[in-house]
Amino acid sequence: MAATMEARWLEAFSAILDGSHLFQPDGLATAVDAALAPLGIDATIYLVDEEQRVLCPVPRPGAPLPPPQPVETTAAGRAFAMVTSKPRGDGGWCVPMVNGTDRLGVVEFEIGEAEPEVRDGSLRARCETLAGLIGHLVTVTSHKGDFLAQVRRSRSMTPAAELLRQLLPPLTSACDRMVISAILEPCYDVGGDGFDYAIDGARARIVILDAVGHGLAASLACGVAMSALRAVRRDGGDLRAQARAADTALTEQFPDSRFVTAVLAELDLEAGRLRYINAGHPRPLLLRTGRVVHDLAAGRRMPLGVHDDVEVAEEDLEGGDRLLLYTDGVTEARDAAGEEFGVRRLIDLTERHASAGLPAPETLRRLAHAVAEHQGGAPADDATLVLAEWSPVAALRSAPYQQRLT
Repeated sequence: MAATMEARWLEAFSAILDGSHLFQPDGLATAVDAALAPLGIDATIYLVDEEQRVLCPVPRPGAPLPPPQPVETTAAGRAFAMVTSKPRGDGGWCVPMVNGTDRLGVVEFEIGEAEPEVRDGSLRARCETLAGLIGHLVTVTSHKGDFLAQVRRSRSMTPAAELLRQLLPPLTSACDRMVISAILEPCYDVGGDGFDYAIDGARARIVILDAVGHGLAASLACGVAMSALRAVRRDGGDLRAQARAADTALTEQFPDSRFVTAVLAELDLEAGRLRYINAGHPRPLLLRTGRVVHDLAAGRRMPLGVHDDVEVAEEDLEGGDRLLLYTDGVTEARDAAGEEFGVRRLIDLTERHASAGLPAPETLRRLAHAVAEHQGGAPADDATLVLAEWSPVAALRSAPYQQRLT
């Protein structure tokens, strides 16, 4: 019977894979349903909303639409937050759905009237493997249409936000030695904040940017700077060459002298040597054993777009160190009384979340929400956070289904 059940699961996986080449975004959930029906399993796909507060169900034709599930108060939300599967009362599972280590949402597997053989000890592992496949297919099929993007949105996105978000890499990426995670708020009306990274071989490159001004002009300036940095980086240029290329691109494209503050960093994943340039940006914070030990104050030059050149600064990291980069929209966010969120509050919250052992993307989600709650109303500026942790443990902590890996 075990071999027969194994074959039936294989048929389900094959049915999804065989049809995936022609999937449209609005047909993915239906295809998963059809593949799992012979097993007596029902799968509901939830995508996290742009604000990362609510898990939104993906509609299926002919099926009732379940309500959204808050991240903070539901089993599905806890599965998403901690990247760890949570059991359901019916014997099924709430399984985090990722693409690589980028959190996309959750898949709820309902067992219902399935045969007893379906409920064997390997059910969780099979559901987790299937959720991983669905996560990859969500990423691939999203670019074919607007359906899945619409599921995640609660209101309209401005042209500036739409432009910039198409340029950004996934919010989280990891290798066996480190994890990089980022978050950008507000989701629907960003100005000129952005981030980028690349992990190749024994090097990880990280960039955070903040273009002066707001709206479409600021998004364009951020996009120009990011594209110039990428082009030179991919051509083998070092940090100083990348910065000079961004200077030139901005001065050529914007006669009104528009500039972009930024931190350009490069980490040697073998030796832990961090090299960086700070172009007029807030100083990154270095955390060690869960505490902020100091900020990175060297390597300063004028913002990108104002031609300048400095020696690249260096810092030796220790295993497990975290580097937190942020834009001034985080620390300068004000409440109704005019009090700033401030660096001290950012440090206190970061240390508290570090002591709780949260995955990097969950740490940033909670920090971003704390900034939003401090402001209360509409933000006056973008708030972007990037967290990089040089640690194999951190990579596993941000990987899906960590309880099976640790």
